[in-house]
Amino acid sequence: MNRLAVFVCLLSLASANCLAQQSSSPNTPPSSSPTSSSSSSSSSTQNTPQPSNPSESSSRDTRIDLSPPRDDTKTHPDSKDAVTGLVSDDSATSPVPVHPWNPLKAKRDIDVGDFYFRRKNYKAALDRYKEALYYKDGDAIANFRLAECQEKLGDKAEARRYYEQYLKILPEGPLAKNARASLERLAKAQ
Repeated sequence: MNRLAVFVCLLSLASANCLAQQSSSPNTPPSSSPTSSSSSSSSSTQNTPQPSNPSESSSRDTRIDLSPPRDDTKTHPDSKDAVTGLVSDDSATSPVPVHPWNPLKAKRDIDVGDFYFRRKNYKAALDRYKEALYYKDGDAIANFRLAECQEKLGDKAEARRYYEQYLKILPEGPLAKNARASLERLAKAQ
């Protein structure tokens, strides 16, 4: 019963607050207190820019000037040389390629690649591991499995590259011993 009384009281206060807000006119500014002098209220309106139309936003009146100072080229003559190599002229017209990062899709590609690898379909597994690396650069497992596929397909140089990449990512990882043994085996094969 006590909770119900508190709830009803809060509900009545909230509705009274809503009614009070609705009864005030949105276009009239809040009146200043009767104790303030008219000179202080007029000086405060002079400092704050007022919009020309009451329906306009006041943010147009407070724009910030970002242009360089008039004597900027005299005081900083070499400033254009400092930024010439940073932005190329064709970058404004050509879009920057977006490289997607999706570790869940990469994990799924690794799982499907493992399926193909167990079925000895190394070409399909190779494609899935490459796609996993597309969605998640530097994935150690994808690099190791890609190296195994390259080795099975006979591309020893690429296999060596991916084994080394795995060892760069996880030098003491769970497959590091296998990667080092495979690198030694590939070095002897040459």
